Amino acid sequence: MSMKSKMMTAAAVFALTTGAAVAESHMSADGNPMVGGAEMLPDMTIVQNASNAENLTTLVAAVQAAGLVDTLSGEGPFTVFAPTNDAFAKLDQDQVAELLKPENQAALAEILACHVVAADANSTAIMGMIENDGGMHPVTTVGGCVLNVEKSGEGDNTMITLTDERGQVATVTQADVFQSNGVVHVIDTVMLPAE
Repeated sequence: MSMKSKMMTAAAVFALTTGAAVAESHMSADGNPMVGGAEMLPDMTIVQNASNAENLTTLVAAVQAAGLVDTLSGEGPFTVFAPTNDAFAKLDQDQVAELLKPENQAALAEILACHVVAADANSTAIMGMIENDGGMHPVTTVGGCVLNVEKSGEGDNTMITLTDERGQVATVTQADVFQSNGVVHVIDTVMLPAE
């Protein structure tokens, strides 16, 4: 099955609920979230909004190089755990440059698919599933990666973290950035598939 087919047909992992953001949120004068200095408009797609965010340029370049622009511009719904430029900077930069080459499109698409769930899951839904599962909820992404999602802290200090199959931990630094075709949660580490 193609990556696009997986993204469009994967079963929903999360239930849709409404709720407030868990992590720090910056709002525009119009009440829309700000990511990387850009207003995230709820009537624009994930790709359209991410293309305007200064801190997501590496992610956007990777989505383009992987040939996933049309897929992530589609109807969705999608939940995207979006690594920032700083998250990509933690990786070996020679490997990143290699992944961005056309001949490595499939490998890059596999990594990016570890950040996408075929559902519209806000932070309240995610935290509910974590609590229902006794403190950790496994999430299978459209790429087949399993991310273990946990929460730490309470009240204003509550954070959601994801652990990938290699043991790397990402923190959601900005949650519940709603788009026309899903929701984005900004994270500080790139999630990778098992070796």
